Amino acid sequence: MPPVSGTLRLRLVAVCLTLTAGTFVAFCWLLSVGDYPITLPEVVQALAGYGDPGTMVVVRELRLPRAAAGLLVGLAFGISGALFQTMARNPMASPDVIGLIQGSGTAVVASIMLGWTGGLAIQTIGLAGALATALIVYLLAWKRGTTGYRIILVGIGVSWMCTSATDYLIARGGQFQAQAAVGWLVGNLNGRDWTQVVPLALACAVLIPAALLLGRLLRTLQLGDDVAAGLGTPVQLTRLGLMLTGVGLIAFGTAAAGPIAFVALAAPQIAQRLAGTAWPPTLASGLTGALVVLVSDVVAARLIPGAELPVGIVTGVLGAPVLLWLLIRANRAGSGG
Repeated sequence: MPPVSGTLRLRLVAVCLTLTAGTFVAFCWLLSVGDYPITLPEVVQALAGYGDPGTMVVVRELRLPRAAAGLLVGLAFGISGALFQTMARNPMASPDVIGLIQGSGTAVVASIMLGWTGGLAIQTIGLAGALATALIVYLLAWKRGTTGYRIILVGIGVSWMCTSATDYLIARGGQFQAQAAVGWLVGNLNGRDWTQVVPLALACAVLIPAALLLGRLLRTLQLGDDVAAGLGTPVQLTRLGLMLTGVGLIAFGTAAAGPIAFVALAAPQIAQRLAGTAWPPTLASGLTGALVVLVSDVVAARLIPGAELPVGIVTGVLGAPVLLWLLIRANRAGSGG
């Protein structure tokens, strides 16, 4: 075995363990919320496979798909946001700012409103829309290379084009199709079942390990293309792999729960501040995203008695101040344009 060396950041490890514990508590808390009240110890017993049969049916068959969807969507959005922000070296370069989520949403809405599925699953259509949007943004931002600032400007323009196309499709569609599309576009975990969870789980099982393995190469890219190439990093292949991984995570997450606002933007920045690192840590960003989505869904379920708000409304309210803070901080640092 060749010698292996690395840096163990105790603060980062402690933050990841704390976020894991908090995510588990929020996961169980979400499973306890509903018309049939269940205590947290009963939820843990039902997850372990023993306890009251009625409680096990409610937890494992009725509520578990929704909680699992929230957990996986938060992981996917947080990790994807960390990849794009680190690759572009700009905290504003998240998938929901540069149009990837909107492009995936436009493709899915078009398939709903026009019936052009071609026998493909929603996840496949969302992935195709996100990949096409990423390619358009990359090509339009290319000018002897790309910069994070140029990607953001082009991405914002492409994002608004996709949003306008989505609004047009909804306005021209039928009433019931429009209601289904609008409910999905807000970002919603209500009514999730295993048909949405299983494809997302399979995608996360493949793409999250790939994102963690690419983390070391991602850090060398922050030193610049020439330095990274000198250190033996295949720059273009690494960028392609990072982009495909990030787009895949955001596309499958969007197809499962809709474009939940601001999670991909806010979660990496929160994780970076907690861990005290110079870049958004990949795993901690995913855990932060999962915690944000789960807690927001609990708030959405309990905020108004007798009604369940879409989780995207709560994350939008919480994420808007983070976006304003990032803009103010960028202007003070002289990088806001």
